[in-house]
Amino acid sequence: MSQTARERFPRGLAQPAHGHRFGADALLLAAFAHPGRGPVLDLGAGSGAVGLGLALRGEKLVVHALEIEEEALVCARENARRLGLSERWRAVPGDVRTIRELVPAESCGQVVCNPPWFRPGRGRMSPHAARERARAETGALLADFAAAASFVLPERGRAAFIVAAGRLADMLAAFAAHGLAAKRLVCVHPKVDAPARFALLEARKGGRPGLAVEAPLVLHDASGALSAQALAMCPWLASGRGPGGRAGVD
Repeated sequence: MSQTARERFPRGLAQPAHGHRFGADALLLAAFAHPGRGPVLDLGAGSGAVGLGLALRGEKLVVHALEIEEEALVCARENARRLGLSERWRAVPGDVRTIRELVPAESCGQVVCNPPWFRPGRGRMSPHAARERARAETGALLADFAAAASFVLPERGRAAFIVAAGRLADMLAAFAAHGLAAKRLVCVHPKVDAPARFALLEARKGGRPGLAVEAPLVLHDASGALSAQALAMCPWLASGRGPGGRAGVD
């Protein structure tokens, strides 16, 4: 185990040269999800930041990382090794749309997911195919991620997602279509007077209706520095360059 690597997290993590690079959104999701509910399936794990961050919070938590990009999984496996988490982390190569062939039904107590946020053709497209697949729904859709979560969760199992604020309605509809009841919502704002940029959601399979809309999370104070609220919720934000959506973390 590398105690130094754990103390520096998320600094020093391996990331794909041309694939998706994690940012503040992944760190927020790792801080938002429940550290005592597992085993965990990290859907679209990328280089592993969400699942590994959650494993650092939960001392006995076991994480299964499903990812379609081979380069990203190589990085995730190396990151698990650096953090001393290899015994509690397992790679699951494959496409979320073939979840029934990859993971047993109702085998995970929690799912965490940072899915592609944008509809195809929206926003600035990446010239790298792997980054574009992580950025936009060129392959799996939000509904596919919701369906996969529902398949692997037992009744009352939890799913924690982060999505762009503009896709919140789509994500809620996908949850409802696949038997996931939205239970918690935290809207994340860059500044106190700015519109929400993304949303953290927790759902439960087979849960009763009733969504708790929690106080908004404001990332920066009036000076532009990370807010005390943001750092209390997710101390990892202090590493790297701070919140920047999908910008990389140094």
